[in-house]
Amino acid sequence: MKKSRIIGVGHYVPENVVTNDDLTKMMDTNDQWITERTGIKERRWFTPGVDTVANMSTKASKMAAERAGITLKDIDFIVFATSTPDYFAPGNGVLLQRELGLQGIGALDIRNACSGFIYGLSVADQFIKTGMYKTILLVGAEIQSSALDKSTAGRSNAVIFADGAGAAIIQAADGDHSGILSSHLHADGDYAEELYLKDPGSSREVRLSPDMVNEDSFRMQMNGNVVFKHAVVRFHEVIQEALMANNKTVADLDLLVPHQANLRISQFIQQKFGLTDEKVFNNIQRYGNTTAATIPLALSEAWEQGKIKEGDLLCLAAFGSGFAWGSVLLHW
Repeated sequence: MKKSRIIGVGHYVPENVVTNDDLTKMMDTNDQWITERTGIKERRWFTPGVDTVANMSTKASKMAAERAGITLKDIDFIVFATSTPDYFAPGNGVLLQRELGLQGIGALDIRNACSGFIYGLSVADQFIKTGMYKTILLVGAEIQSSALDKSTAGRSNAVIFADGAGAAIIQAADGDHSGILSSHLHADGDYAEELYLKDPGSSREVRLSPDMVNEDSFRMQMNGNVVFKHAVVRFHEVIQEALMANNKTVADLDLLVPHQANLRISQFIQQKFGLTDEKVFNNIQRYGNTTAATIPLALSEAWEQGKIKEGDLLCLAAFGSGFAWGSVLLHW
């Protein structure tokens, strides 16, 4: 059976930089409060009429293809991970396909929020392994800021979530020393309402009403304490699962790229595994939590900063809404 590997990564973030000091003009908060709780110093929020989930992912995809040394026409399937599509329907995969001029190829949308890119990478890996597709474009992209309550009442979420896109090109691996070794996916729907966005949902008399707007049910709802407590446990478990499945230890890891949910979660996991700063990549300080986009965005930046070299052993891990979590262990 074939193996699959990431051959190129790219990213795009909106030009609109929102610092912690900028947020103090919108809500009762301060830089120290935000930094202590999240590690975030600034984030990117989209500009209406300029940025869309589709065009941000287009820019990230073109960068990934160029770095991979392929043409867009080499792509024969798209996997698109987002919880904030431009339209309720259709999904964003076909919108990206249209912008890339790839009409006719298949496009699959994944709505696993924070773990969307990990789930998407596992799906792409299976398609490549079976020989169904040769070159897959995998994207994680989000615009979260348009649904944030930017008042004091909503500050717990507003200081965290942000916008951006990341992309990866997946192809069959040559040789035995590169490619995805395994992926591990989990979920527990008992905790669905601890981190969710209720509306617009289909199981209502109407999908959108003034009551929903007044009650803020179309905004992200998060029980931060519950999410944190589960995240630190599940992150540790699923990273350990990936290592054990491949007879590896933490000492074998060259780089851990966690979902950028909260710097404090990443630091807790880093300490738990005894990893040095050089072996964990974080960029949430500058971009906030871009949900499905965090891992590909981080991969792209880590690669361009020279922190990822051919043959390196990487672990990617995510936890979030669902609750859903997962990991992928791979050789670059």
